Amino acid sequence: MNKNANIQNDLTMLDPIFERYAGQFGSLITILQEAQDIYGYLPDDVLACIAEHTGNSPAHVRGVATFYTQFRFTPAGKYLIQLCKGTACHVNGAERLATSLRELLGIGDGETTEDGLFSLNFVACLGCCSLSPVIMINGEAYGSMTPAKLSVLIADIKAKELQN
Repeated sequence: MNKNANIQNDLTMLDPIFERYAGQFGSLITILQEAQDIYGYLPDDVLACIAEHTGNSPAHVRGVATFYTQFRFTPAGKYLIQLCKGTACHVNGAERLATSLRELLGIGDGETTEDGLFSLNFVACLGCCSLSPVIMINGEAYGSMTPAKLSVLIADIKAKELQN
């Protein structure tokens, strides 16, 4: 995650990545992942810099990045909530969870709350089918989720944040 807003436009932070993968065909996804680790998301100037250094067109770099759900183009909230919309989760109530999340957070898919606390992403599959329906918050899976459990979980996170 972006630990320092001042680094967002410091493109020199990408130099070690470009050195490490110089001349390595097929390293674009890895470069994008490492850039996102630095900045917390992929701003336009970072995508342009990656295109320039890898010899790809800006459209190609953006096309690759937009294809994968792991990449973000806006800063994520402190708590990144991913809701699985895969078949098992869909059958077991993912849409009810989506409705609950929209109501609890006041945001939709791909959005971040005004306070920067929560971001919400609907994803095709989290690979946790046996836990369906499942959400993931900052990489931790919460299975057999119901709207009631979700409400408690979000309330607990909000309460924890108020104490900090």
